[in-house]
Amino acid sequence: MSHNKLRTDKTCLNCNHVVDQRFCPNCGQENIDTRKTFYQLFVHFFEDLTHYENSFWKTIRNLIFKPASLTKEYLSGKRMSYLAPIRLYIFISFVTFFIVSLLPGGIEEEKETVTIVNGKPVTELIKDSLIAKKDSINNLIWIKNLEKQGVFDQKQSDSLKKILIEATKNQTKDDSESYMNFGYKNLKELDSIQKFGKPEDKEYSFVYWFMKKVYQVKEGRTKKEVKERFVESFLRNIPKALFIYMPLFAFILWLFQNKKRWYYFDHGIFTLHYFSFLLLATLIMELIEAFIRLFGDNPFIDSTVGMINFVIVCYMLYYFFPAHHRFYGQSRIKTIIKGIIMFFINIFILTLILIGIALYSFINIH
Repeated sequence: MSHNKLRTDKTCLNCNHVVDQRFCPNCGQENIDTRKTFYQLFVHFFEDLTHYENSFWKTIRNLIFKPASLTKEYLSGKRMSYLAPIRLYIFISFVTFFIVSLLPGGIEEEKETVTIVNGKPVTELIKDSLIAKKDSINNLIWIKNLEKQGVFDQKQSDSLKKILIEATKNQTKDDSESYMNFGYKNLKELDSIQKFGKPEDKEYSFVYWFMKKVYQVKEGRTKKEVKERFVESFLRNIPKALFIYMPLFAFILWLFQNKKRWYYFDHGIFTLHYFSFLLLATLIMELIEAFIRLFGDNPFIDSTVGMINFVIVCYMLYYFFPAHHRFYGQSRIKTIIKGIIMFFINIFILTLILIGIALYSFINIH
C-alpha cells in the first residue's frame, strides 16, 4: 500500500465507480492522486524494485533447488511472494535466448591479413578478377609477381593463395555442379519438366513446391552461406517450437495422472515451471562456459567445461523425477516408470516438432 494522499473526489479514475475507502470495490485501483513529486516517484520506484528483487530471487532459488515447490505454492494460493508462472517463463526465455545469441561461438575464425594494392584490398581484387576471368591460374601468377616485387612476404602470399583457392571452390557455376540438385541442372529445368514434361516425369505437387523452395534458397548463395542462414533461422525459431511443445507436454502429463484430482491447468503450471528451469539451467551452463573460456583454450579448459556441462545436463535430466514425485505425490517406483515412458513419448514428439521447425526455417531463409 502506498502512502500517497487520497483524492477528495470519490469517483474512481479507472471505472468511474464510487469509492468509499482507499481502494475501489469494483476494479481494485487505489484512489490516490496520480500526479507525483520527484521524491514520491523515486520512493515508488525503489519500493517496486526491492519488492520485485525479493520475489524474483526467491522464485529463482526455489525454482533451481526445490523442484515443484513453486507449483505447489502457486496452486495452494500463495502467489504474491513469487513471480507468476507465465511472467517467469517469458522473462527467463527472453533473457536466455538474448544472452546466448550474444555469446561468442566456439569456432574461431582465422584472421586474414589485408594488403592494399592500388588503393584496394587484395581479396577484393582477387574476387573481381575471378568474376571477370574465372581463371585461378592467372590469379596465382599475379600473386606470385606481387610477392617478387616485395608487396607482401611469403606468409601473406600463402594466405592469399589459400583465399583464392577457397573462393574458386565456393564459386557456383550452375546448379548441376552444386548441392541438393535433385537430378536437375537448375530451377528452369525443373519448371520446364513440371509444365511440359511427360506425366511420369513430373513431381508430385508438394515435392515440386519443396524442390522449388530449395532452389530459391540456394540461388546466389554458397553452401556455407546457406548453412549459416539456416542455423540463424533455426535458432530464431526455437522459442516457437517450445511454445508449440509445452501444451503437448502438459497434455501428456494429463494422460498419465488422475483426471478427477488434477486439472489440465495444474499440469500447465507444472510445465511452465519445469521449462523455466530448463531454460535457466541452459543459460547458466552457457554463461559458465563463456566465463571459463576467457582464461584460454587448452585441454584443461576443455575438460573443465565438459565436466561442468555434464553435471548440469545430468541435473536437468534428474530434475523432472523429484519434481514429478513431490508434486503428484506418487511413489518413487511409479514416478520412475511413468517418467521413463513419458520421456520417450516426449522425445518422439519433440523430434517431429524440431523437424517441422527445421523445414520451416529452411524454406523461409531470406
